[in-house]
Amino acid sequence: MRRWTLGRESVPHVTTTVTFMSLTPWLIDSLASDRYPVYSRANAGEVAPHPVSPLSATMVLGGPGELGYRDAYIAAGTFRPDEFEADRANCVAFFGGYMYLNMSLTRIYGVRMPGMTPEMVDAQYFGDMPGITPYDAEARPTDDDPEASAKLGGYLAELFATVDLPDLRADQAQIARLVDTRPHLEGLGDQELVDHARSFIPLFRRLFCRHILVSAGTGVGLGTASAICAAVGRPELSMALFSGLGDVDSAAPSWALWDLSRLAAGHASLRPVVIAHGTGREPIDEFAPALSELGHGGDEAAAMFLARWQQFLRRFASRGPNEWDLRADTWGTKPRLVLAALVPMINAPDTDSPQMRTDRRVAERSAALSTMRHLLEGADDMTRGTFEAAVRCGQVYAAGRERTKTHCIAVVHEMRLALDELARRHVETNALDHRDQLFLLTERELDDFVRVPGDFTDVLRRREVTYRELFDVEPPFVTHGMPAHWTTWPRRSVIDAEPLAAGAVLTGIAGCPGVARGRVRVITDPGDPRGLEPGDVLVAPLTDPAWTPLFVTASAVVVDVGAQITHAVIVSRELGLPCVVSVTGATTTLRDGAVVEVDGGAGTVTVIEP
Repeated sequence: MRRWTLGRESVPHVTTTVTFMSLTPWLIDSLASDRYPVYSRANAGEVAPHPVSPLSATMVLGGPGELGYRDAYIAAGTFRPDEFEADRANCVAFFGGYMYLNMSLTRIYGVRMPGMTPEMVDAQYFGDMPGITPYDAEARPTDDDPEASAKLGGYLAELFATVDLPDLRADQAQIARLVDTRPHLEGLGDQELVDHARSFIPLFRRLFCRHILVSAGTGVGLGTASAICAAVGRPELSMALFSGLGDVDSAAPSWALWDLSRLAAGHASLRPVVIAHGTGREPIDEFAPALSELGHGGDEAAAMFLARWQQFLRRFASRGPNEWDLRADTWGTKPRLVLAALVPMINAPDTDSPQMRTDRRVAERSAALSTMRHLLEGADDMTRGTFEAAVRCGQVYAAGRERTKTHCIAVVHEMRLALDELARRHVETNALDHRDQLFLLTERELDDFVRVPGDFTDVLRRREVTYRELFDVEPPFVTHGMPAHWTTWPRRSVIDAEPLAAGAVLTGIAGCPGVARGRVRVITDPGDPRGLEPGDVLVAPLTDPAWTPLFVTASAVVVDVGAQITHAVIVSRELGLPCVVSVTGATTTLRDGAVVEVDGGAGTVTVIEP
């Protein structure tokens, strides 16, 4: 086992207790670090687009997530344990209920990693986004650490030598066993449900640590290959080198749903049933019985669809919008979310097949690799070897990153199911008005809630009022230290941005090359994609795997937030879609029906017809 790879028992333990401080009226807000003061919503906005529920902050993202992040930094050699502050979270923070990641730590990684710089880190996360304060080396002389750089050099060598990630297969097998041996939750007592949910915390910490380490490998591979492509005057080839990789977990639902859409599109009796239930005209609870009735009547296509639909829900039960949050519904707990995404696919032509698109990307990747090898024929052996290792590293770890994310989400879902059962019971006892209120508890309050549920009824009602308010505020993208009080942030309900005129250009981070023109369709909820038609340009505030099925019918993807290794970029490269991320204000300044041209290589969105 490699030095930095974390096996079953080798997670380095950090004894720090994560402290949540009520510096504002919201109970999970963090105390910002004085030593590491720069925080960003970059990447955090993809993981947690909405205000994080208190139970998720304390039981998943901010508790074991914070410690798993530290474990990863220590395992790679970036930091010593004593460099983290003992009295507050350093890696993951919450301001106004919104999750932030610490960019000061990531920049220090750029300082200490041989061959990298904090500017390279900023480019991956921010692109050319205005308002980002440059890194000031003179103000931070202790960030440079030769001992850490030596350790990171060994870590880098191991990354470049990696050709496979067998530990991920072991994790996958372990999670499959846990799902297969899930206890009958309805038969557990209330405290047993809480204990069962808590039992996954150590596993989540270890898997989240693995996710951070694998994500780092993705960034190193892509960053190094991109730098070499730029050095020979062909920077655009770097994106093609990491397209059409195959076996990417977050893209897998699109393939499965595409097969279902072809089955529904080709059968006159099946198509209206799928559309009626997917658009909400018919109750989702009646979908399976309707298919079953058709099947019993001799409709083989309906019977086949039902079998594949049930298989899909079993396989992807943990996926869904905002899937890192325990409070969120998933495809398994609320199937209409995924059925709604299937409806636009039914009208798509066969040429939109994800596999056909991927095949084209595979050919482009092969051509880009051949071109780069030709351009490097006159280079020294070290440069050529570094390029080959970087490409292999980026490809292996890009797919691995999505798999580690899948593993984390699966564990969160096991916690969710136990807590859902607890919530269901206490809606029936009237201790909760509805299921979501349970997730306004903190992890430490669960035991007291189990003992005397009624003591929390009024408390949770008051918390819910504040929590709902948080959804209407727009958090700052970057903050240095504590941000202003969340009540001073802009309100989404009163933001009225002017629509862009013809010729206007929005700039973001180039995600996937290619140029496409199409009609804008702004979608803010993947569970409600009404109006999305084949060939439209999908404009979204952010994306996670729940959005992936919507990519299939789009001609291009534009996202408000994101970076070079975010979900939208990786999946767009699999599907062969021009993609631009970190396009600030895209969802508020681009209007439905406008015609735009998306240049995924240049990172631009040009308005053709307002």
